[in-house]
Amino acid sequence: MKLGIDISTYIEELSSGAKYFDGEKQIDPIKEFRKNNVELIRLRVWNNPYSEEGKPYLGGTNDKEQLIRLIKETKSYGYKYIIDFHYSDFWVDPEKQTAPKAWKNLTLEEIIKEVYSFTKDVLLEVKKENVEVPYIQIGNEVTNGMIWPFGRLYYKNEEIRDNYANFIALLNSGIKGAREIYPNSNIIIHLERSFDHLIYDELFSQLEKAKVNYDIIGMSYYPYWHGSFAQLFSNIEGCRKKFHKNVMIMEVGYGFTFEDYILNNNGHCQLKVNEDTIASEIPYKVTPQGQALFIEDFLERCKKADLEGVVYWEPLWIPGDNICWSSIEGQAYIHEEGKSTRNEWANQCLFDYSGNKLPGFDKFKL
Repeated sequence: MKLGIDISTYIEELSSGAKYFDGEKQIDPIKEFRKNNVELIRLRVWNNPYSEEGKPYLGGTNDKEQLIRLIKETKSYGYKYIIDFHYSDFWVDPEKQTAPKAWKNLTLEEIIKEVYSFTKDVLLEVKKENVEVPYIQIGNEVTNGMIWPFGRLYYKNEEIRDNYANFIALLNSGIKGAREIYPNSNIIIHLERSFDHLIYDELFSQLEKAKVNYDIIGMSYYPYWHGSFAQLFSNIEGCRKKFHKNVMIMEVGYGFTFEDYILNNNGHCQLKVNEDTIASEIPYKVTPQGQALFIEDFLERCKKADLEGVVYWEPLWIPGDNICWSSIEGQAYIHEEGKSTRNEWANQCLFDYSGNKLPGFDKFKL
């Protein structure tokens, strides 16, 4: 089993002056993760995360140029890379898969060609860096499809969802572009709702029927939203038995506190969901020690299940000036105006709000 970290916001962290510590000693966290036998870095890539006026969307502002900067910043440590294509100008997940601005007036056939060209163009630039890319993710959390409305999956009735033909055509176009540049890389199809065996059974059955050429089933697992260990590993076992694919946890995280890094914030909970709406049975307390116990337990279960790998999501995304999940311009693009733009994920990091290494860091290891 391989361990990885998603550090897509790391360049913005460095630009804001972020520092990381082990006790009194300042450390290079990228170097320290390698000492834990973490060997993979996962990096997302957006098409054009800037407004028409040229203002960045933040949250990493992860265009092709930023992707290459992140690789240059980290490749000397010997990492291998997972390239995570979103096929959007900003965040995508099951609730939003916004088409890139440059594609919004194109036909489906034109977008299929753009997916191929974009994938190939990005990977050609990555290849120039002479790094290993054992994994390529085509779409991010595509539980409900991708590049809406073109590849959106939706219910016409209470049975199977419609529009799989368009969704699969888009997937195949990205896969074709990836295989032409990295023919030996593993292609990952990534969903969330990792407790929900029915949705996995439906989607991957459709991919099997269409003979989609992928290698790994990717899952997100956040116990606040995605159920118990028992539900997760039951789904993993079912997927492997039916589809004969390796399974990889593309995103996992666990909080170390509910206290906010903004003082006197009227009791606002740092986690994205309020404490009273979190699943009633999360496995460990949301404390530094609870986070460490969760990581230790989770990795042990993943090893026993013989998973392909586990990636911790954004362990370095600590608070800082201009460290936001989105700018106002980014919110407008994904139609989520009016929300706070602050970093709400900082309490999932493996460093505290001041950059001090937490116990969980030393448990995320092989």
